Amino acid sequence: MSKTKSDASGLEAPERREGEHSEPDRSGGASNPEGALRVVPAAVPDPEVAAKPARRRFAADYKRSIVAEADACQDAGAMGALLRREGLYSSHLSAWRRQAKQGELAGLTPKKRGRKTTVSPLVEENRKLVAANARLKKRLGNAELIIDVQKKLAALLGRPIPNTKFDEGNE
Repeated sequence: MSKTKSDASGLEAPERREGEHSEPDRSGGASNPEGALRVVPAAVPDPEVAAKPARRRFAADYKRSIVAEADACQDAGAMGALLRREGLYSSHLSAWRRQAKQGELAGLTPKKRGRKTTVSPLVEENRKLVAANARLKKRLGNAELIIDVQKKLAALLGRPIPNTKFDEGNE
């Protein structure tokens, strides 16, 4: 005769052996007689995926070293082993070789993404002159403020400073 356990409905269910992992009884009781909680392993990976994956960026020194190491590969399969070890694609290697041909420093530095802007030299010079003009106007305003304060202070002390007009063309 097998060991059975009767639940509230009167039906008999097989009794579980100690250490057996299964879901708890339908009556809501715990699967083990002591009522201890089951421990879930902590090595469960997080199933959530990042909203926006991060783009990998490689330093110029790293690119140079990988290109040099790939050029030194002699054995069959050595190139594939190198790419697998570093987690790279063959397209990375071909792009880095093309960049190296264009120029060692210019080709292996990261480039800015997006539309390239071309500014004429006249527009650039105009921007510099406008900025210099604004800076000089600000300095002139500060100097005039200091002179006005000095005049008022001299008048309070009883030694007024005469107004002198400067010719803007000649100093």
